[in-house]
Amino acid sequence: MKKTFKGRPVVPGAVRGEAVVSRQGFNILASMQRDLMGKKAEVRCSDQNNPDAFGRALSGRVLCLPRTIGSTTGGMVLQAAAALGKAPAALLFSEPIDSLAAGGVILAKVWNGRDIVTVDGLGDEFLAAASNGCAVSVSPDGEVTVETA
Repeated sequence: MKKTFKGRPVVPGAVRGEAVVSRQGFNILASMQRDLMGKKAEVRCSDQNNPDAFGRALSGRVLCLPRTIGSTTGGMVLQAAAALGKAPAALLFSEPIDSLAAGGVILAKVWNGRDIVTVDGLGDEFLAAASNGCAVSVSPDGEVTVETA
């Protein structure tokens, strides 16, 4: 079954990938820093306080979330992940993007020439439709399609 949602493209682009879903605020620092500093080949969510995403691969995945939370360092961690080629392929927000994530995706684009496709304002129904492992497609105009079994 496919469901389509329309949001605002913050960093437009086309991407298709496997979803990682966080139904609570996503702490970028707590989730990504350990594997980035440990120079792991792939970043996995290391935030044990996020049961939805804990232990799941984040690199190259489509991260579906309401908002980011935590330290202002989170934006720099996201930028560093992009610089190393280990960032999520996309960030899809049910709510309006917050300043932590906005800073990270802007810095990744400006400093590193790396786009983390980002769409916000997709709504609560989007987050309810997405599940870990499902396929998600994003269009440059902010249209997001969630494919479930």
